[in-house]
Amino acid sequence: MVPTAAQEIIHLPTEDRWLSPDFEEVYRVGSLSGEDWELFGYIYEVGLDGAGQLYILDVQSSLITVVGPDGEFRRAFGGPGEGPGEFRSPMALAVFRDGRVVVGDDRDLTYHLFGANGEFERRVRWALQGDWPVLTALMPHPEADALFSAVGSQFRSISSMGERKTHTSRPVERIMLTGEVATKDTVAEGWLPEGGESLYAGVPQVKAFGSRMLAGVLPDGSVAFSDSTAYAIRIARPEAGVWRILRRGLQPIPVTNRMVNAERDRQRRAIPENAPPSNRESALETIANLPFSDEVAILRALRTGWDGDIWVQRHGEEPSDDYGPIDVLTMDGRYLGSYRAGAIEMPDAFGPGGLVAFIEEDEMGVQTVVVKRVPLDIN
Repeated sequence: MVPTAAQEIIHLPTEDRWLSPDFEEVYRVGSLSGEDWELFGYIYEVGLDGAGQLYILDVQSSLITVVGPDGEFRRAFGGPGEGPGEFRSPMALAVFRDGRVVVGDDRDLTYHLFGANGEFERRVRWALQGDWPVLTALMPHPEADALFSAVGSQFRSISSMGERKTHTSRPVERIMLTGEVATKDTVAEGWLPEGGESLYAGVPQVKAFGSRMLAGVLPDGSVAFSDSTAYAIRIARPEAGVWRILRRGLQPIPVTNRMVNAERDRQRRAIPENAPPSNRESALETIANLPFSDEVAILRALRTGWDGDIWVQRHGEEPSDDYGPIDVLTMDGRYLGSYRAGAIEMPDAFGPGGLVAFIEEDEMGVQTVVVKRVPLDIN
């Protein structure tokens, strides 16, 4: 049972204050014509530590590359294999502020722990607790040997082993890494709307236009999350539960028949023309039976910055458009402003001194990581 704390509700301004997307580029890495270490296969995740070092998880090579604050190569560690410090299937990266690294491996169901120098330290087995093994995005605790994750958020992988557990909520969980086997406790219970069957370990299928489970960790060890169609950011901490809610007076719009028909048509058009007949038939059946939410969820993405800022992305002009304006809030309840739709992408990682990292891909499929600095009015 998660304790119920007194909840402070802060109402933020409704009117948008537009911010300039004039970010200073610090460096970029990843090029076919660059150094050998810059030839990445598939960049899955990136992270930044307290020294401004960039960590790049390449799931094709199973390597983690560390880049210094000026874009210089520092070291690489990991690699494919079954020995100490090697990965079978690295699918999640967590970079702690002091440079320690945790990698979630969904093949051997372990967390691999590395020191700040890249040296392998130990493995910790997943806390399965009789459920199907599911890996979601890992959020490092700013101070402790622990991670945060949220059921139903930023899905990475699933393995159909053991008992299938039926969830009645989308909990935010703390994962402790102090022993040989990880242990979990629940920080807060996220709302779980009803839906159809899903392969996601007993969590109902998310309805089209429906609420997503979005979460990010804050510097005091709290977690900011969104679990509804409304504009409400809940802030929870271990042993206390939700203690603050940030709201903006933006209202979710109702789903109409026109929206439903347009979304089904959009998904039908997205089926590849060269898809095998059986695959096409299966896709058409899925689209025909797709459940829809009664309202269009406002928020589509959430990230948290180094100093407690909360970045949330709204939907665009169409209900299916995930790339609308990006709002920047603070955990103490201030609205700093918004970036217009298309002005910037949501950063893939945040670091000290306003550093942000973006994973970019050109028309040839070559991936680049660009590190920039946020303007002073936001930093």
